[in-house]
Amino acid sequence: MPDLDYLRREIEHMRVQVGRQRREILQLQRAGLSTASAELLLGRMHTKIDDLCAQRDRLKKELPAPKGNVLGGRSW
Repeated sequence: MPDLDYLRREIEHMRVQVGRQRREILQLQRAGLSTASAELLLGRMHTKIDDLCAQRDRLKKELPAPKGNVLGGRSW
């Protein structure tokens, strides 16, 4: 099972890829070409990101909560 850092890196990588794919779709549309297959790929990429985010959230819940590290709290 992948660890939390791997999932975060993979999500970020996929988001970059989605941005590139969107730009390519816009170029195809400006050229008057069909974008149906590119849009299907974009949909699969979004589904993959959603799955990775769900895995990440599940792993985050399984991690033990940090002890007493309150932001801006007193240090006695």
